Amino acid sequence: MKWKTSKISMMRTWGLLLVLIGLGLCVLGTSGILLFGQTGKIIAAVFMVFGIISCFVSMGVYFWVGMLSTNAPVVDCPECGKRTKMLGETDRCMYCHTILTWNPDKATEAAEPQQPAAPAQT
Repeated sequence: MKWKTSKISMMRTWGLLLVLIGLGLCVLGTSGILLFGQTGKIIAAVFMVFGIISCFVSMGVYFWVGMLSTNAPVVDCPECGKRTKMLGETDRCMYCHTILTWNPDKATEAAEPQQPAAPAQT
């Protein structure tokens, strides 16, 4: 499951998308001046306001994620061995996307160690 990611990374991605949407709205609004002349100024003002609001919401998301990240416990991933931050009871490793949990009831069963194969008889 390469598409799943940790909670902190997912929230940072939403913050980045809000910034890009806000900047896109500002650029789109500016193009209204070129395309529609005098009425384009009103269109530009509306799109600029929505773009700036989106950028401010993104700033709030980044601030919120930063505050969550400072209090998040750091754990060692059992798969890749790297240190990753964990939010909540279950989360994913930021690097290898392994599911991590504090609750043993939600943990998957560990694979039994494989026994060495017997040498082939000819």
